[in-house]
Amino acid sequence: MQIIKRLLVAATAITVTVAAAAADISGAGATFPYPIYAKWADAYKKLTGIGLNYQSIGSGGGIKQIKAKTVTFGASDMPLKPEDLSAAGLVQFPMIIGGVVPVVNIKGIAPGQLQLDGATIASIYLGDIAKWDDPQIKRLNPKLALPSTAIAPVYRSDGSGTNFLFSDYLSKESPKFKSTVGANSSVQWPTGIGAKGNEGVANMTTQTDGAIGYVEYAFAKQNKMAFTLLTNKAGKSVAPSAESFQAAAANADWTHAEGYYLILTDQDGAKSWPITGTSFILVYKQPDDAAAVGEALKFFAWAYKDGGAMAAELDYVPLPAPLIAQVKATWTSAITTGGHPVWSGK
Repeated sequence: MQIIKRLLVAATAITVTVAAAAADISGAGATFPYPIYAKWADAYKKLTGIGLNYQSIGSGGGIKQIKAKTVTFGASDMPLKPEDLSAAGLVQFPMIIGGVVPVVNIKGIAPGQLQLDGATIASIYLGDIAKWDDPQIKRLNPKLALPSTAIAPVYRSDGSGTNFLFSDYLSKESPKFKSTVGANSSVQWPTGIGAKGNEGVANMTTQTDGAIGYVEYAFAKQNKMAFTLLTNKAGKSVAPSAESFQAAAANADWTHAEGYYLILTDQDGAKSWPITGTSFILVYKQPDDAAAVGEALKFFAWAYKDGGAMAAELDYVPLPAPLIAQVKATWTSAITTGGHPVWSGK
């Protein structure tokens, strides 16, 4: 009898564990929003007991995993075009706005001290500028003592939205970059050192003398990296911040963006950060596991409502209220099971 009781207790424990695991939300993709997703997940689990199992593997990986139906949602900083969404049966919506920043490892150069522009960075990544005391860099920094250290460009080796935002910006600033490298989540870099993820680029840049890389701003802040200033489309020198990301996002016309396909790089405005981007969520219009998608949408709804302050602490920009209302209307109309909305509206 004691043995049977022990087996029953063990079986009950296993059942509870499996049930708890099944309630967790699964997602994969962009490393760009990972710091805020991790912060939201921790707060949400304390509040509801439901966890978020998010794999920070890059936007390319997130798109592959949602198409393979191995996760409840995918995350990408490179928005899919409306025709691609339609072909895959997916719905896309924006979740958070942030910025990609160039970071450097040059002895004696502090965060926010070095001024760069898109054309100069493009020339560095094309291999046309090889040393930090190059005349083109000195012209932008006449009062800064720059060493003759060789420049070591660090790039994302995995398919990523950060890659897309960075290469899209450089393509807009340099005709040569656009024709030889182009803008995509995965491109063929002519020179430099590859590293995986925002984490990998941050680590490689920190470890390599003379390096330049590009990471989501939260990674630069958390690792106390020397981010650069940038000359924006209006010809103004700007620093990365929630305010400069918001300035870039202010011109965005989401109402007329089919499938929320909108790119925020190189926006107008004196205060706009030129490598601003949006991170998107991808789910199926008619999901196989409607309950799981419903739980994910509850989490996203909570993040929209209660996660803004946490996002601001990491210098992300929460979505404006009208855009959140637009997204929720999309959930209700476009994500269904048996002809009924998957999300309850709560």
